[in-house]
Amino acid sequence: MGGPLMAAVVRMPALAAGAAEAAIQSWLVDVGAEVSAGEAIVEIETEKAVVEYEAEEAGTLAGILVGEGEAAAVGAPIAVLAAPGQSAEEALAEAGAQLPSAASEPARQEPSAPPSPPAPTSTAKDIAPPASAPAAPSATAPSEPAAASTPEPRRLFASPLVRRLAKERGLDLETIVGTGPNGRIVRSDLEKLSADAGAKAAPAPAPAPAASEPAAHVDVPHTGMRRAIARRLTESTTTVPHFFLTADCRVDELLALRERINSDPARRVSVNDFVLKAVGAAMQDVPDANAIWMDAATRRFSSVDVAVAVAVPGGLLTPVVRGVERLPLGELSETVRALATRAREGALKQHELEGGSFSVSNLGMYGTKEFSAIINPPHSGILAVGAAAPRPVVEEDGALTVATVMTVTLSADHRVLDGALAAEWLAAFTRRIENPLAMLV
Repeated sequence: MGGPLMAAVVRMPALAAGAAEAAIQSWLVDVGAEVSAGEAIVEIETEKAVVEYEAEEAGTLAGILVGEGEAAAVGAPIAVLAAPGQSAEEALAEAGAQLPSAASEPARQEPSAPPSPPAPTSTAKDIAPPASAPAAPSATAPSEPAAASTPEPRRLFASPLVRRLAKERGLDLETIVGTGPNGRIVRSDLEKLSADAGAKAAPAPAPAPAASEPAAHVDVPHTGMRRAIARRLTESTTTVPHFFLTADCRVDELLALRERINSDPARRVSVNDFVLKAVGAAMQDVPDANAIWMDAATRRFSSVDVAVAVAVPGGLLTPVVRGVERLPLGELSETVRALATRAREGALKQHELEGGSFSVSNLGMYGTKEFSAIINPPHSGILAVGAAAPRPVVEEDGALTVATVMTVTLSADHRVLDGALAAEWLAAFTRRIENPLAMLV
């Protein structure tokens, strides 16, 4: 598609494995703007995250074919780039498109049906921008014919999920002030609005249903994230042979060291930061455990990349921390904190969710003493971390004492980790977490 005076068609990329379509979250450049190769031009919402997509070649954005909030099949055309010296009209005509008013800016109506997948070849005659549908009339004002002098409506920044939920609940997004990045309307804005409306209504409690009547219920539609989680965990439990090992770790020294570090307000570290550091050190102690199963071979890694489970509204994300074994504790803590913040804001990049050989899931902050986690494919293991609490323990000399103990459970993929290898790794982790100072020097 590159070459003198040849328009380039930007197509919906395959950003998530197995995904058939994705949605445009927002365009980052305006029609008519110059675009450099490698420049981020559009935010695309996948099942897991909002991903910035970069232009593969330079040009001028001649027209947008899929507007914000609209979905399109992977491979479908979403925009046209004009070559140097080529006008937008020439580029769109070459790509088989005309220049209607809707092509000059993203559409703002509710998403329409996704376009059909493209033909195997990228000929210009196959490209056509979606028709622009008129906005629905306001519920509070009579509809008026569109006129050239009509003020441009306020641009709404909201994901397809938020748009769908608002439509289901009868909420007008035009009346909602978003609290997300750049004024984006997020799900919590809808929840707050619904809660406020419910509090104002304050209906009298309904009489209890008769014993023969079914209980009242609400069906919450599955989000893309929820479906992705269900698919991946079902795949994991049905295709990955799990086995589990548990260890009790004494963490009094760790907590004392953490207290000394956190006495400086400029440096704050968590117990989970020490856990990640110990995972990296244990992988160096037992390098054969730093591996994943593949169809033709077991892939072993020289660097330790660990995924950290982060709870987000409506689900769970697992951003990956690269080179855990090399990061100083303070830098590791800052990296995890930044990834967790972006995960909750829906601003993770796709590459931040990919890769790694191992995961950590910590529910200790909820007071959970012990649990087993499901492996996140293709990782070969996940460490479930419980709460640290005082417990009676027996010393080597038989004396009974009280120590702060944290229970961890390793879920291991038996295709990669045999019992002895997994036990060796867990023992290495326990040594490291019980001697935290040694990890920092």
